[in-house]
Order: sequence, then C-alpha cells, then structure tokens
Amino acid sequence: MDRSNLQLLVIDPQNDFCDLPAAWQPTDVLTGQRVAPALPVPGAHADLQRLAQFIRRQGARLDAITVTLDSHQRFDIAHPGFWQTGAGADVAPFTPFTPITAAQVRAGEFAPRHSAGLPRTLQYLDALEAQGRYTLMVWPVHCEVGSWGHGVHADVLAACGAWQLQRQRAVHNVFKGTNPWTEHYSAIQAEVPDAADERTALHTALLGQLGQADVLLIAGEASSHCVRATTEHLVQHLPRLVTGWQPRRIVLLTDGMSPVAGFEAQHQAFLDGMRAAGAQLFNMNEISL
Repeated sequence: MDRSNLQLLVIDPQNDFCDLPAAWQPTDVLTGQRVAPALPVPGAHADLQRLAQFIRRQGARLDAITVTLDSHQRFDIAHPGFWQTGAGADVAPFTPFTPITAAQVRAGEFAPRHSAGLPRTLQYLDALEAQGRYTLMVWPVHCEVGSWGHGVHADVLAACGAWQLQRQRAVHNVFKGTNPWTEHYSAIQAEVPDAADERTALHTALLGQLGQADVLLIAGEASSHCVRATTEHLVQHLPRLVTGWQPRRIVLLTDGMSPVAGFEAQHQAFLDGMRAAGAQLFNMNEISL
C-alpha cells in the first residue's frame, strides 16, 4: 500500500451518535438526569473504540487526521421544533422516523411553526427532492453546538490527542450543519447549498487537502448517511480537482462505521457502490500500513 501520504478521515465520531453504555453518560447539572445520546447508532460505540485503538497502533504512520463534526442549533429544518402538523400538534422525530415532503407541506399535513418561513421551506424541499438523494427527515435534536452530545467520543478524542503530541501536529476539525435551512450530511457540501452562506458551498479547501492523500482511510458515523454522503462527494468531485486521482485511494474501514437503525439497506448499497467504483474495503485489523 502506497503510504507516502496517509490520511485518516473520521466522520462525526460524536457522543450523540454513539450507543454508549450508562457508565459513559454524564449527569445534567440542571436536571440531575443522566444525559443519553440523542441519536444512537447501534454498534457505534464499539466502532469508535476499535478506531481509537487503530489510531494508537498506527499513529506513527498517519500523516493527517481530519475529524468532521455535525454542528446544529436547536432551530433547524431537520429538528422537531421547526415543524408542526396541520392541526398544530408537535412533530415527533421517531415514528420510527418522520420524513416530510414538499407535497405533504402543500397539502397542509405539515407546516413550519413560523409561517413566514413557508416559502423558503418549500423552495428547499423542492430543490432537495429534485436531486433524488434524500427526503427531508425530522431527527431528534442532536449535536447541538456546545452540548455534550456535540463532543467527540472520549476514546477517539484521547487517541487523537495522543497522536497530536506524537506527531506534533493538530487534528483538522471540520464543522458542518450550522445553517438551519439546509441539511448537511456531507462534509463536502450541504444537500442544498445556500448562496448566501459559504459554509454550505463546495468545500474546495477540504477536497484539496484530502485529495493529496495517496491513501485516505475513512471511518465514522453513520455509514447510511454522513459517511455515505461525504464519501460519495469525494468520489464525485476529486477526479476533476486532482489530476490522476482515483477512487482506489479510498479505504473504507468497515468495522469503524455502522448505519442508523432502519437504514441497513442504504449502508449495504453504499458499500456495494463504493466497491464498484474502485474503493477498497477493509477491517482495521486487515490493513498493513
């Protein structure tokens, strides 16, 4: 394996996405209640523990580590508080999931709580659905900026900290999702970029950095959504930005990612699609760096 430039991309290894045991969950100082992850992905805790061990074991060989962070406000088009039903009731994030389409909004089944936001909401839903990648999903409030859930899984954070001291270089953190009017699964670009917000546009600087890797290792959560969307964008955009770049430079660490429950088919379709495109798929203990 050519390792003249070996990079690790860790996508959204955050507490809110981890099925953490109770001992790993803190107590809310305001309520006295244990803080549970908002959107736990089955298997994520074990994924990230394996990844932390991989970073410790292979740190001397890793030239760069990039960590993306899903970063939301409570007011967000994909959070329940943005929406109400046509009858004015709350919208539950799990039934088991609540997708919302432009047709449902036009029919009066759902509406933004703030009526002035209706035109912009419909414009977004129309643009999103025209792409055919995703339907808007109402998730529980997750990865709220500043919260414990926004933070990085403790084992991964410690491993990355040790790597920084070992290699005397910083982890590159990439924040995504701060614009409340568009979903932002991919670290490369929002689902529907907002022309007034450069944070949602194609992240050419990140593409340029990752495109320098001879081998780009990818892990994180969740494989059905943010890992999938980011990797697909890399395969879509890097060939035209980096001369000679091929998807074979990507190595998906398959035991370092898991799908959101109910989206196992999307996980498998992602792995199958990347394998067909030429990317490599390995478990972490199978790789010789």
